[in-house]
Amino acid sequence: MKYKNELQGDIAVSEGFTALTIISWIFGIAFFAIGFINTFWGNDPGFGLFILLLSLLYFLPVNTILKRITNFSFPIMRYVKILLSISILWASLGVGELVDKIQLMMMDF
Repeated sequence: MKYKNELQGDIAVSEGFTALTIISWIFGIAFFAIGFINTFWGNDPGFGLFILLLSLLYFLPVNTILKRITNFSFPIMRYVKILLSISILWASLGVGELVDKIQLMMMDF
C-alpha cells in the first residue's frame, strides 16, 4: 500500500504531457489549419482570420499568458473550449463549406 501512495505522488508531481494537453494541441492545430484554408481559399478571409485567432486559445502558452495578464484563472476554460470547438466545427464544416475549399486548395497544387 505504501508503494501505491508513492506512485500516485509521482504522477501528481509530473508536469509532462497529459491526455488533455495533447488533445488541446491537436484541436489547436486542426483549427489553425481550418482558419488558414478559410483565409486563403475561401470567399471570406475575415472568417478565416477569426478562426486563426480562436485557434490560439487551444495552445498552452496562450492560456498561461492570459492568466498572467488578467490575473484571473478561468476554472471553466475546458467547457468554454468544448463549446468553442463545437461552434467552430459547425461553422466551418456546415456553413463555411470546408470540403469545397479543400478541393479548391488541392486544384491549386
